[in-house]
Amino acid sequence: MRTMKKRLRSEFEQRRISRSFAARRQAAADLAEWIYSAPFRLEYDVTVAAYVPFGSEPGSPAILDALTDRGVTVLVPTVPSGEPTALDWVRFDGADSLTRGRWGLLEPTGDRLGRDAVRAASVILVPAYAVDKSGTRLGRGAGYYDRTLTGLTADIVAVVFDDEVVDSLPAAPHDVRVGWALTPEGGFRELG
Repeated sequence: MRTMKKRLRSEFEQRRISRSFAARRQAAADLAEWIYSAPFRLEYDVTVAAYVPFGSEPGSPAILDALTDRGVTVLVPTVPSGEPTALDWVRFDGADSLTRGRWGLLEPTGDRLGRDAVRAASVILVPAYAVDKSGTRLGRGAGYYDRTLTGLTADIVAVVFDDEVVDSLPAAPHDVRVGWALTPEGGFRELG
């Protein structure tokens, strides 16, 4: 199974890289716009955990800005040093508060809130290479998100391109399923 997942990651990465800059920019704008019609309650007393897209991942910090514009508290992960473990979280205070962290990822510079801070989130946006119609998510493979999401009751949303919602993906027992996909053209789509 590990070999199959590695091959799929490589295939999806190559497809992402082959997208034009204009197509990726339009997808990022569309994803941010969908935040304004999300099927979840996004108001002043709600916390959403999200992430800053990296490399070929769909989206941009505009998603975080749209969430902030809705009045919610936005948490963004930081990657702890050492072996893969659950992610740490920091409040997002605008793009100016981001700096390069581990592996060149953009992370907020504020106070670390700890690994359990994500439990306050009612919606969690997560990166994925692909997601299948039953909610199996194909991530980068280190397991940071599976370790973070285990046991949470939030609505978990995989952010992917439209052609990355597929019929089926291989799943391991430790893989945490997601309940939703967010795509540039289709918006929010319930899975399962």
